[in-house]
Amino acid sequence: MIAKDNFPKPFPIVSVVGPTATGKTAVAIKLAKRIKGEIINLDSVQIYRGLDIGSAKPTRQELAEVPHHLIDIRDPWDVMDAPSFARIATMAVKRVMARGRVPVLVGGTGFYLKALEEGLSTLPGTMPALRDQVKEMIRLKGHEEIHKTLQTLDPQRASQIHPRDTYRLARALEVLLSGGGASYQELCQRHRWRPLEEGMYIFKIGLIFSRHKLYSRIDKRVDMMLEQGFLEEVIQLLKKGLSPALKPLQSIGYRHIISYLLGEKELSQAIFEMKRDTRRYAKRQITWFRKDPSIKWFNPEQLMNASDIWKAVN
Repeated sequence: MIAKDNFPKPFPIVSVVGPTATGKTAVAIKLAKRIKGEIINLDSVQIYRGLDIGSAKPTRQELAEVPHHLIDIRDPWDVMDAPSFARIATMAVKRVMARGRVPVLVGGTGFYLKALEEGLSTLPGTMPALRDQVKEMIRLKGHEEIHKTLQTLDPQRASQIHPRDTYRLARALEVLLSGGGASYQELCQRHRWRPLEEGMYIFKIGLIFSRHKLYSRIDKRVDMMLEQGFLEEVIQLLKKGLSPALKPLQSIGYRHIISYLLGEKELSQAIFEMKRDTRRYAKRQITWFRKDPSIKWFNPEQLMNASDIWKAVN
């Protein structure tokens, strides 16, 4: 049992993050056992039922080792956005803490962790009539002219939007026009919802390999997924009548196998692109997490070999 004195004050939430294929699940399970923790999923695909192999979901044995939360909580046709996730993750965190255990957040979806830690702005919802008016303004006056209008109303927000980005341009104007003249930043602060209570501390552990080793692990993981039956998993999902256009089925791996099943690509080409796109995704994940100076980075193999993993990360 760990004494609370061994933790930063206040008693922390722990997160294990990093790019795909770094062994986050194994490290998190070892850590959770050491600190009486329970794992809360931070992967945007593992929340969906039936998407198992392609999302590298924990195995039955791993799920049995320590309690896991927020896995298999949605059907693939259900919408899950960052605000929705932040709300259910907050409830999961509080339930775990109420039992006197440590929440261990695990996954590579950086935006989910950001939403949980910092909150999101619940800006005014879409107003169809106003949205139609804004779109008509853009059509009649053109992107450049409307962007100049936004520069006059809110220079800071205008600087963040490309003049040809129709969606963000329209949304920015819609929010401003419905917000009584306040700037976009003011409205964000006014409507910000913070999931975690003041003082809740997240101790962040980042896992990373050298670029060469990470890419090699990604390629091997894709090969292993295929050996485990990934192709058959996708076939069964489509047999259930799921549309390939569903957001979860457009995620890396699933969309590549679907392109093969639809006859759009040879299997070898689909696998090549799956490996390539997974490597590119890992690179984006690294870029995202590197922006957070509070993350402490470790080699996963060193942590797995440590006799006391909690001491190893402190």
